[in-house]
Amino acid sequence: MKYLSKICLAVLSINAFSIYASDVVVVANTSVDDLKAEKRQIRDIFMGNDSQFFLKPVVLTAKSEARFVFNTKIVGLTESRIQSYWAQMRFSGRKKPPQEFETIDSILAFLQENKDTVAYVPADTEIPANLTIIYKTE
Repeated sequence: MKYLSKICLAVLSINAFSIYASDVVVVANTSVDDLKAEKRQIRDIFMGNDSQFFLKPVVLTAKSEARFVFNTKIVGLTESRIQSYWAQMRFSGRKKPPQEFETIDSILAFLQENKDTVAYVPADTEIPANLTIIYKTE
């Protein structure tokens, strides 16, 4: 039984590492082709605190692996903390959370059709030519 517990723990650790080891890129539909942003700026955009870029963020649903990676590596908060934050912002009438999309294809289609929008996608996603990568996780 002790041996089985160690095997289960090892498998879970490997899976958690592989999810965390994934990378995301932040892409935008903007008229500025060479736009680049820092991690702090990306966090501010997606948490509704941006006053510099004026980009409208859109996100994948909470069940997305890319969202987990983004929240962990860039925002630095768990999904439940982020949901709590947006609940407070909505209740106080200060901010609305970003619009959510189910699939990567739907989020890319939305970006292509709407100027000054920004989203994150897995790093291995093929990015359409009219979108600009403004940040990559490391």
